[in-house]
Amino acid sequence: MQDVYEKLGLFYLGKDIDKQSMEATEALTLLKNKNFTTHAAIIGMTGSGKTGLGVSIIEEAAIDNIPSIVIDPKGDMGDLCLTDPTFSAKSFEPWVKDEAKEGNVPAYAKKIALMWKEGIESFGQDINRVEKFHTVKKTIYTPGSSAGVAINIMSSLETPPSQIMEDSDTFSSYLKSTTSSLLSLIGINADPLDSKEYILLAQIITKSWLSKEDLTIESIIGKIINPSFSKIGVLPLDTFYPQDARFKLATKFNSLLASPSFSLWLKGDNLDIQKLLYDEKGKAKVAIFSISHLNDEERMFFVTLLLNKYIAWMRRQSGTSTLKTLLYMDEIFGFFPPTKNPPSKEPMLLLLKQARAFGVGVILSTQNPIDLDYKGLSNIGTWFIGRLQTTQDINRVIDGLGGKIGSNFDKSEIRQLLSNLQKRTFFLKSAHLEDIRLFTTRWVLSYLKGPLKKAEISTLMERQKEKQNIQEESIDTIIRKGEALGSIQHIDDSIPQYYEPDIMEKNIFSPTLCAKSTIHFYSQRRGIDEERISLLSFPLEGDEQGISWDEAREEGDFTNLPHSPPKNAKFHTLPKVILEDKGLKKAIRELKEMLYQEENLELFRCASPKMESKVSESNADFVVRVQDSLNDKKEQQIEKLQTRYASKEKTLVNRLVRAKERIAKESSDSTSSMIEAGIAVLGALFGRTSPTKIGRAVNKGSKILKERGEMSRAEERLAEVQTDIETLEYELEDKIDALHEKFNVDNCEIESFKIKPRKTDIDVEICAIVWRAT
Repeated sequence: MQDVYEKLGLFYLGKDIDKQSMEATEALTLLKNKNFTTHAAIIGMTGSGKTGLGVSIIEEAAIDNIPSIVIDPKGDMGDLCLTDPTFSAKSFEPWVKDEAKEGNVPAYAKKIALMWKEGIESFGQDINRVEKFHTVKKTIYTPGSSAGVAINIMSSLETPPSQIMEDSDTFSSYLKSTTSSLLSLIGINADPLDSKEYILLAQIITKSWLSKEDLTIESIIGKIINPSFSKIGVLPLDTFYPQDARFKLATKFNSLLASPSFSLWLKGDNLDIQKLLYDEKGKAKVAIFSISHLNDEERMFFVTLLLNKYIAWMRRQSGTSTLKTLLYMDEIFGFFPPTKNPPSKEPMLLLLKQARAFGVGVILSTQNPIDLDYKGLSNIGTWFIGRLQTTQDINRVIDGLGGKIGSNFDKSEIRQLLSNLQKRTFFLKSAHLEDIRLFTTRWVLSYLKGPLKKAEISTLMERQKEKQNIQEESIDTIIRKGEALGSIQHIDDSIPQYYEPDIMEKNIFSPTLCAKSTIHFYSQRRGIDEERISLLSFPLEGDEQGISWDEAREEGDFTNLPHSPPKNAKFHTLPKVILEDKGLKKAIRELKEMLYQEENLELFRCASPKMESKVSESNADFVVRVQDSLNDKKEQQIEKLQTRYASKEKTLVNRLVRAKERIAKESSDSTSSMIEAGIAVLGALFGRTSPTKIGRAVNKGSKILKERGEMSRAEERLAEVQTDIETLEYELEDKIDALHEKFNVDNCEIESFKIKPRKTDIDVEICAIVWRAT
């Protein structure tokens, strides 16, 4: 039965609690995963079980192949990486060594491993379920630190997609949060209306992005000193923000960039949301961003950039009613306050307003509802409320929910329920449920150790860090850079030259051969009319015999760099192959041939459902989109199935109720509890309550009665109902299994095909020598 609720897209969160007795029942607490597209909030004091509930939601999503990005300000969510389907004491030893008494770590680890296994099984979960979650790739990223997997933030300043650029409100929010977060990193808390720093930086970013120019902190420094515009509003630039003041601002950013600790922000995996969410086969991943080691300014900077990147990714997705991914934040305090406006607030509010249409669910966790902006509250559809510290906190929650309680309970009864909540017990109110529910959280599959130390994160991520293979510059390379310096060499006037600004003022430059080309791809049948800009850079060491363009690396746009060399500069020697190639004609000819041979548009197609990938869509991204399409179709079929069987369910439930009434007169309470379980399983199959072992439970009770020879007429009717329940269960399970198989992307055949350019569609716009500051 466990597979049934997973295939139905239901999250198993725990067991319902009877509101009168406050005791746990056998009815499982299940929520449709797509209900989380209207977002959720988890509120509760320290020790209420918020982390456990959050972990269970992430686990459920991962098992359903729904990826998550987790922002972890406290360090607790790294516990998602602590799973072992074998429950080996050896695996548990490093996790429990700090809490083991008298230093007997092996014995204590064995005890905890057994306790965790039994706890998981006590909630009807088996080893296969732990194995499913264990195989999902989970990564702990530690921005600005080498403890976990490194993350490179530079891609965060790339030009946003057209979907954002063309929406003035969204672009304004995106620009505001980006600008504010950059300034917060150098200790400036800027007012968008009054701050000269904000206005200057916002104009620099706007003009660059409108020109489709990606930015880095290095390029921002150069543009602060020498902007591409001469006015801000109607005022001359030097009147509004004089040169010496701009230099001081640039120096602050330069000091940040020159800091050895900041170099860790510029290494590692790119902040690419699609790759953070899915692996190369389109399987869901869990990306955990642990930021407890950062100071307040660094946390704000990173969270804001991450949210902006998330929004940029989201706006490129197709609309869907199913849950596509989760964004979970373990402690929202300080990032989404009701009165202040930190940089993170704009993108968070934007996500809560727009994410639903793209199948994105946002889950925010906090100790107190006053940590949440009141505008955001209206966009949250599901509330999980645990133990609260004071009566005032309880009243705030009730006031925050306002008229949303909408149940058969009045406010005083709600207040009473909230006051009596125990640890790991939650009050659940959702726009998708008819009434409020109380439930106790299930035993999570991950071992809840508590906050992970840096050394523990490093050990857990050791293999993933090795794969990054971050290289440091060798001593030989550094020495070579200091050799063969001279003044500017005179080369053919037909060869353009550009000079990179030397922010560090060392006045030493090395040559690179750079080229900007346009490749045109066209297919009338597929509606493809695509231009690809190729920007390549080939370092010139001084001894090249020829130019190997296939070894060139991708380059930023160099055509806006200055043409004039700085005074008193020293230059490394140009190789003979460049000096003898008039107008770089040979280099251009070889580049065009290389582009013709190597460049193509790789696309993917699927026969059923009949779909083709978009331009620049990877195989993994296409697989995800095909699965999204299949999920939508499966959801429609399941709803039809539920509608078709609704009358059968109603009839059986009524028969069970009547049987219960008759049995109550003739038999013990044990039989009655079996019937309660029967109602529970039917509800679960229809997406309302829980799959339990009703068939087996009632069948067992019936067998006992038969063996005792005490089958009354009422008991015979109960046995008949039980048989009908089993028949309906197996019939539904078979149909659900068939739907799951039919709409599984693993059963779809996906192949690749390529569209190549014609030689006449390749244009090398410019080939030049670019002198790089070293």
